[in-house]
Amino acid sequence: MNNKVHIMDHPLLQHKLSILRDEATGVKEFREIVGEMAALMCYEATRDLPLADVEVKTPVATGTFRRLAGKKLAIVPILRAGLGMVDGILTLIPSAKVGHIGLYRDPNTLEPVEYYCKMPGDIAEREVIILDPMLATGGSATAAIQFLKNYGVKNMKLMNILAAPEGIDRVQKDHPEVDIYVAAVDEKLNDHGYIVPGLGDAGDRIFGTK
Repeated sequence: MNNKVHIMDHPLLQHKLSILRDEATGVKEFREIVGEMAALMCYEATRDLPLADVEVKTPVATGTFRRLAGKKLAIVPILRAGLGMVDGILTLIPSAKVGHIGLYRDPNTLEPVEYYCKMPGDIAEREVIILDPMLATGGSATAAIQFLKNYGVKNMKLMNILAAPEGIDRVQKDHPEVDIYVAAVDEKLNDHGYIVPGLGDAGDRIFGTK
């Protein structure tokens, strides 16, 4: 992997991911853990946010301390599974704005088809983190990145809980400047475009659908 791919092998993430993989994990626990993992991954994905000095009066003395500065953050989940990662990040960064991209994968071509796209008015001025639990073929991710570029977004990152090598290769081929943050990279895709060994369909497991 090149330096644009960040594999977060923190023990807490690996422990939680193993629970997600278990087919016996129920909807409530699955949904909660997806949110927890998104929050943990957010720490690393936001490591380079700029800081500025501010003067603060504490109960003891006045001092100079650091707060977030510069461009504001937006998160853009790819519907619908990406919604499962939103609340975990908003607990850490409640001021982040949220855009939405609705895509579904054509079962024959495995390519993404857009059905919804709604962004904050100032999205072009924000640093954007695109959210999707699974980076499988990479089709949806590359399409989402291109949509955001069309909106004028210059700075964006992709955050996935689980990825296949094929998906990473696709994103790096189409958008080599975009950093990818994942908790694990699995073996491969199967003939149906599912990550192996993976964790099944993340959207179905988050929302209890089939």
